[in-house]
Amino acid sequence: MSEVLVITGPIYLLIALGWFSVRRGWFGREELRVLGRFVLMLCLPALVFDAISRRTPAEVLHLPFLAAYAGGSLLVLFFGLAWARWRRGAPLPLAVLQGMGMACPNSGYVGFPVLLQLIGPAAGVALALAMLVENLLLIPLGLVLAESGGQASRRAALWQALKNVARNPLVLSILAGFAFAVLGWRLPPPLERTVSLLAMASSPIALFVIGGTLVGLRLQGVRVDLLRVALGKLLLHPLAVFALLALMPPFDPVLRTAVVVLAAMPMMGIYPVLAQKYGEERFCAAALLTTTVLSFFTISLGLWWLRQHPAWLGG
Repeated sequence: MSEVLVITGPIYLLIALGWFSVRRGWFGREELRVLGRFVLMLCLPALVFDAISRRTPAEVLHLPFLAAYAGGSLLVLFFGLAWARWRRGAPLPLAVLQGMGMACPNSGYVGFPVLLQLIGPAAGVALALAMLVENLLLIPLGLVLAESGGQASRRAALWQALKNVARNPLVLSILAGFAFAVLGWRLPPPLERTVSLLAMASSPIALFVIGGTLVGLRLQGVRVDLLRVALGKLLLHPLAVFALLALMPPFDPVLRTAVVVLAAMPMMGIYPVLAQKYGEERFCAAALLTTTVLSFFTISLGLWWLRQHPAWLGG
């Protein structure tokens, strides 16, 4: 277990440092937004481009990984939506948001730092594959479902989602990296070094920002629903991906490990932001706080289990 804490300990210590720094007034919310935007617009795209462009197309476009991640995520999203809608009587937008909370992990800000310590450079490829599923499938689908009250709103939501995808630096970096991998191109050495430096900055800054954003959040809302969303994200999502992997022929054990670990991450950091349009940001912020705190224990236990059963993952 001590080996697992060596991996998870620094992750959550950096999150705690971000929380403490904002709590003490060393950084304000506006400064956090700047840091978060720096990571989102520059560091993570550089990281994804760097990871993809150095590999072959076969390594980058890994269909079994995509199938397991997308399939498990969709199962959990629709399960969470159906449970909230028909068992709890939640309005459709809130039901969709609860499903998204269970199925959309924070793969960039939390998942990548964990994977980087666990599997090394291959973490960049796993992150790029996960980002494809999240940005091209899960988030657009969730936004369209949340707007499904009328045909016009569905079309508007789909169009807006597609425009957001087309402008997303992460998606653009994935496409650019894949083009470089297919064509065998390399950046000039000064540019390549610049991209690598930006990529290295993503992990600590992202964790610091996550910690700072937790300051001031309150556990408001129905606690049963909060706990259900948190457990759905931290337990049900990785179990769904794990179950799909069991039905598939074995593939690269490193990527098998990565897809399960990414599914076990807390929900995406923009979760409360997406909920603002529907007036559900307080519930989603409380769910984000609950899930992030609990994830220290569930991720540590999950990594310990994976280390006790390396044969299942093929390594």
